[in-house]
Amino acid sequence: MGAQANAAPVIIKRKKVVSGGGHHGGAWKVAYADFVTAMMAFFMLMWLLNATTEKQRKGIADYFSPTIPINRISGGGDGAFGGDSVFSENTLPQNGTGASSARPTEQNQARGEFGMPDGEGADQAAQDEVLKSVEAELLGRGGESMVMENALKHIITKVTDEGLVIELFATEDQPLFDAKTHAPTELLKMMIFMIADIAKTVTNGMAIEGHVSAKPVVLQDTQVWEESTKNADAVRKIFKGIGMDESRILQVTGHADREPVLQDTMRIRNNRIEIIMLRE
Repeated sequence: MGAQANAAPVIIKRKKVVSGGGHHGGAWKVAYADFVTAMMAFFMLMWLLNATTEKQRKGIADYFSPTIPINRISGGGDGAFGGDSVFSENTLPQNGTGASSARPTEQNQARGEFGMPDGEGADQAAQDEVLKSVEAELLGRGGESMVMENALKHIITKVTDEGLVIELFATEDQPLFDAKTHAPTELLKMMIFMIADIAKTVTNGMAIEGHVSAKPVVLQDTQVWEESTKNADAVRKIFKGIGMDESRILQVTGHADREPVLQDTMRIRNNRIEIIMLRE
């Protein structure tokens, strides 16, 4: 009994093995890679916002948010989308299925599935070429000077059913009309001079449309109709003052705040002038 009591006790050690050692696994590397990728995308976005015009930004946005193609329009062709783009904004009216905006296409009218007569189609194609050449010449003025480059940032163009629409829009720091006197700013005058110089190369009639941003509802009389009409007429007077044949201006219209380009109707971006070189 005494010998048994003096026996050394048996001690069992259990060692816990930790996987990965002191590095705590590799999950942090995945998280860090995701963070670096997100930061790269963020800085690329900031660079694009600073280095592109509004028209270019709209094109980039459209690229990442395409509309769903419709079989009737985009099927049956040689390409992946039947020869048409997924951007059905321009293809719907051409095939007679209706329009999706106020000025949706470069075509004079919806042609239907059977197209237009050869003579009419050729005449329309010729008009499109003339309007597109005017558009290209206007947008090509940006490289002449930094002043013109700045002015072109306030211009958006598009060929539509009516003709070539040249939109001149205001920004927070560069309005088109003085807030107190409502007189045209130097920026607006410069853009009108550019358009008048290019308009001399064609004989198309012109229409001038004024648009303004909405005013607070607390105001009893917002004067938006009067303001938009006066703005359009002020542009007509500038054209007249620099020697343009007044008979070419066929229409001067004020649209008040009824056709905003932004959901926030009170944003200054809705203050704009649209000059339309009409189809002959």
